[in-house]
Amino acid sequence: MPDAITITYIFAMEDGATESFPLRLDPVSLRLLPGSNPEQPPWTRLDFHQCPNCRDMEGENHCPVAVGLARIVHRFAAMLSYETIELTVITAEREIRQSTTIQRAISSYMGLVMATCGCPNTRFLRPMARFHLPLASEEETLYRALSMYALAQYFTTGDQGGPDLAFAGLERAYNELQLVNQAIVQRLRAASDKDSSINALINLDMYAKAMPYVIKDSLEELHYLFTDYPNLMEQKISDAPGSS
Repeated sequence: MPDAITITYIFAMEDGATESFPLRLDPVSLRLLPGSNPEQPPWTRLDFHQCPNCRDMEGENHCPVAVGLARIVHRFAAMLSYETIELTVITAEREIRQSTTIQRAISSYMGLVMATCGCPNTRFLRPMARFHLPLASEEETLYRALSMYALAQYFTTGDQGGPDLAFAGLERAYNELQLVNQAIVQRLRAASDKDSSINALINLDMYAKAMPYVIKDSLEELHYLFTDYPNLMEQKISDAPGSS
C-alpha cells in the first residue's frame, strides 16, 4: 500500500504565531484520513442545520464537512476575513508560499477538506484533490473542474453509454454543492465570533455558483484557450505515420 498523500497548510500570522494543519489522504480513495478524535462541537452534529440534500449518512451522528473544518474554524473564529497572513502549502511535489488574506487561505483549505471528507455531495470533486492547487483563481478552478469531468467521461463512457459532452452531470453536481455550502454557512455562523470562516466559504461558493452559468454559456469563458486547437490537432493527425 502506498504512503498516505500529505498536504500541509501552514498559517503564519502577523503577530508571529503559526498554525499547521496537515491533511492526510488515502492514496487510492483520496478520502481524508481521520486524525485525533477530540469531542466534536455541537455545530458539527448531523441534524444541526442539516443540508436539505443530505443523503447516504445512515448511522452517522456528525456532518463530515463540519468535522473536517472544526479545527480550523475554532482556531480562526476570532479573526477578521481581511487580516493578512503568510500561507505556505507543502505537498510531496512542491511548496507554495503566498501572502494573502485569512479569508482566501481558509477558503483554499476548505475546498480541499470538503472534496475529501466523505460527504456524498462533494465526492465528485475528489479527483481534483490529488492535484490540489492552493489559492486557485476562478478561471483556474473552472478549467480544472471541467477538465476533470471531461476525463471522467472518458473513463465512464464504456459503462454508462455515451459521454456527457454537455456537462449536464457536472452542472447538477455543482447545484447540489451550493445547497451544501448554504447549510455549512449556517453552521459556521454558530461556530465563529468573526467572519473569517464564513466569508471563506462564501468565497468558495462563488465558484460553485459560477460553474452552471459557464456551462450554460457554452464555456465561452474558456473558449479563447482553444481557438487554434482544431487546426493543430488536424495537423498532428495528418503528420502521423501511415496517414494518407
